Amino acid sequence: MALSQGLYQKQLQKLSPQQIQLMKLLQVPTALLEERIKEEIEENPALEEAEEGHEDEYDEVNDEFKDKETDDAEPDGSEDDYDNIDISEYVSDGDDDVADYKLKDDNYPEIDENKTIPIKVERGFNELMLEQLGMLTLTDHQRRIAEQIIGNLDDDGYLRREISAIVDDLAFRQNIETTEGEVAELVLQIQQFEPAGIAARNLQECLLLQLERNSNSGKHVEMAIKVLEKYFEEFIKKHYEKIQRGLDLTDEQLKAVINQIIKLNPKPAGTIGEGSKAESYVVPDFFIYNNAGKLELTLNSRNAPDLRISEGYRDMLRDYERGSKKDKRQKEAVMFIKQKIDSAKWFIDAIKQRQNTLLNTMEAIMNYQHEFFISGDETDLRPMILKYIAEATSLDISTVSRVANSKFVQTEFGTYRLKFFFSESLQTDSGEEVSTREVKKILSDIIEAESKKHPHSDERLTEMLQEKGYNIARRTVAKYREQLNIPVARLRKEL
Repeated sequence: MALSQGLYQKQLQKLSPQQIQLMKLLQVPTALLEERIKEEIEENPALEEAEEGHEDEYDEVNDEFKDKETDDAEPDGSEDDYDNIDISEYVSDGDDDVADYKLKDDNYPEIDENKTIPIKVERGFNELMLEQLGMLTLTDHQRRIAEQIIGNLDDDGYLRREISAIVDDLAFRQNIETTEGEVAELVLQIQQFEPAGIAARNLQECLLLQLERNSNSGKHVEMAIKVLEKYFEEFIKKHYEKIQRGLDLTDEQLKAVINQIIKLNPKPAGTIGEGSKAESYVVPDFFIYNNAGKLELTLNSRNAPDLRISEGYRDMLRDYERGSKKDKRQKEAVMFIKQKIDSAKWFIDAIKQRQNTLLNTMEAIMNYQHEFFISGDETDLRPMILKYIAEATSLDISTVSRVANSKFVQTEFGTYRLKFFFSESLQTDSGEEVSTREVKKILSDIIEAESKKHPHSDERLTEMLQEKGYNIARRTVAKYREQLNIPVARLRKEL
C-alpha cells in the first residue's frame, strides 16, 4: 500500500466556549433552568443571585486589571512550582471551595419531540442504581468507578458520555487511575441492572439489551434481535419491505417482529421515581394573550433570573490593584480568581442571550402565524419552514431548530410545542398554497375510514387526494404515511 504526503486546506468552523454554552442552555427546558443555574452557582462562587445593575462595575475592574496585567508581566523564564500555593488569603472567609473549583460537564439530554416534559425523578433513579450496585461484589476501586458511571447516566437511563471521557474524569477529578477496558467491563455489569436497557450507549443497544433478557421467549424475539442487529436503520425508517426480503419473513412474521419491538421502552429510566405519568406536566416557556385582538407575548419569568458577579470577588481584584508589590504567587492566585469571574460573566451573558433568542424566535413565529393565535383554528396555520423564521430573526437555522424542538407556548387554546407551527407547503389545483399539516390530516382521515379488510394502497391514496384537488406524488403520500406512523396497506389488513 503506497503512502503519500501532501498539503491540504480544509475550512472548519469552531464554536467558541460562549457559543457552546448558549447552545446547551437553549436546550434546557424552563422546568430545569432553575436547577441548572443553581448548579452553576454551587460550582462557581464568583456567581450569585442578586439585583440587576452590577455588570458595569465588573467591567471597570476587569478593564483596569487587563491594563495593568501587561505592565506587571515579568520576562520569560523558568516557571516556579505553584503546586503548594495557599490562596486562602485571597478569598473571603467561607469560600474554601474556590480552590476545588471545577468546570462541570453539561450532558442535558435531547428532549423527545413527541412527549411532554416529565417531572424530574433523577434522585429516585440514582438511588435504585446505587442500591443494585451494592449487591455486586466489587473492590473499593471498582465501586468508585461504577458510581462515576452511574453518575453519568442521563434522565432516560442512557450512558451518553464516552468511556475515554469517564477515564479522564476519574483521573483528573478523583485521582483514580483506570483503563477503558475496566470501565467498559463495569458498564456491562450495570447493564444487567433493572430496568432492562439501562446504561445503553444508543437506542439500538437499549432495545437489544431488553430483547436479550427475553431471548428464550420464542422465535419472534430471536427474529426481532436479528432485525435490530442487521436492519436497525431500515427499521427506524420503516423500510419494512427491505427487512422482509432480507430475512425472508412472511407478513405475519413481520407483524409479530414489529409488535415485539414496539413494546420495548426507549427510555428505560423515564418512568422511575416518585412521579407517575399522570403527574407529568409541561412548563410553558412563553405565554401569548389576545388583548382585544392584539397579541401580547411574554417570556416565562423563570427564564429571566437576576444574576451578578460576586461582590467579594470583584473586591479581590480591586485589592490586588491597590497593592504595590506583586510576586508570582499573588499573580497566579489572582489569575485563578479572575478565571472564576470570567466564567461567571460568560454564564450571565449566555443566560441573557438565551432570553433574547427565545423571545426573538417566538415573536417571529407569532407574527407569521398571527391568524392561528387569534382563532385557534388549525386551518389558519400558514405553511412555515425553519428558513422563514431564521431569515426573520437573523438566526442560524440550527438555532431556530433547537428552540422549535424543545420549547412550549401557552395560548388560550392550549399549550403547543413550537415545532407544531412548522410545516411545508403544497399547491392545490387552483394554485393555492396549503400546509402539509392539512394534507396529513386528510390522509389520516381517509385511512381511518377505510375498510380494514381492503385497506387502500399508496397508489389509491394518491388518487383519492388528487381527486380532492391536492397535487401530490405517490412517494410523498408514502412519506406522509410513514411520518404518521401508519404501516403499509398489507400490514393494516385484518384477516
